[in-house]
Amino acid sequence: MAATGTIAASGGLKPPAAARVDWVDYAKGICIVMVVMMHSVLGVELAAGGTGFMHVAVAFAKPFRMPDFFLISGLFLSLVIDRDWRTYLDRKVVHFAYFYVVWVTIQFGFKAPAFAAETSWREVGLLYLESFIEPFGTLWFIYLLPVFFVVTKLTRRVPQLAIWLVAAALETARIATGWTAIDEFCARFVYFYSGYLFAPYVFALSDRARNHPAPALAALAMWALINAGLVTVGASEWKIVSLVLGFAGACAIITMGTLLARAQWLNFFRFCGEHSIVIYLAFFLPMAATRTLLLRTGVIPDIGTVSLIVTIAGVLGALAIWQLALRLGANFLFERPDAFWIAPKKAGVRLQAAE
Repeated sequence: MAATGTIAASGGLKPPAAARVDWVDYAKGICIVMVVMMHSVLGVELAAGGTGFMHVAVAFAKPFRMPDFFLISGLFLSLVIDRDWRTYLDRKVVHFAYFYVVWVTIQFGFKAPAFAAETSWREVGLLYLESFIEPFGTLWFIYLLPVFFVVTKLTRRVPQLAIWLVAAALETARIATGWTAIDEFCARFVYFYSGYLFAPYVFALSDRARNHPAPALAALAMWALINAGLVTVGASEWKIVSLVLGFAGACAIITMGTLLARAQWLNFFRFCGEHSIVIYLAFFLPMAATRTLLLRTGVIPDIGTVSLIVTIAGVLGALAIWQLALRLGANFLFERPDAFWIAPKKAGVRLQAAE
């Protein structure tokens, strides 16, 4: 493995077995910022009843924002998929289930009074229970990841091409049952499974971009023009086209992350990638608070500027909440306590493991 974390050009095509991979953190950092941006911008625009300049960035990122996140989530699965079920379920199901329960309770606690004012506290209780079937708010990603992990392990003896084709067909079918878990599974599993199945080629792509930065930059420019053009004319929503754009955008973010890692630029994105789940869990509170404050005071009239500030507040605010929680001894918000492990605990374990 190269010192920078990618596979050496003269080596094999297997993903690295240890240590963090620099470009993966950059790519995850870009993705999590785009996720916060999407929720921030759309939330501001809905509340303000208009759109701003940030809407363009959200629309541009839509075809690849979540495909890239899920593809990267599957990259290292081959290293752990053959573990015994107890360890596998501990790392890939209980881990995420714990944080879902903790943070859905926190999110629900902030929103419950408003729900009760519209209905009743009995309905609020039922809605809370329903959140364990229908993912609540922004937390659907960590609700769905354990499902992907379990399905992939259960089907690992099934021909991989058959699974990939079924997954691609599900994305193309545009399943719309109204249930988030079902609909998002159908729309996103193909990207997660592709990360698992094609990990060697993903790392080879990263190595090629690192070794040939000029052609990589030219390819990024071409991709950006094509993606923007298809989004502008509405073709990005077409069947098959959306699937292609999802993979193309994922490759673009991987290339971008590799080039940033090569140059050691914008290390803030790398830091965000290293703590992407921290940001994902906690950004809703500073995002909502900043949005409410700015829109109610009207101190900044431009919707685009408000959206940008809310996005920044969401990212930085989540990191601040994390640091505050650690200083106040509320580690359980971001680190799973010993009581919630069903397999031997890893030494020096943290919320965001290298896997």
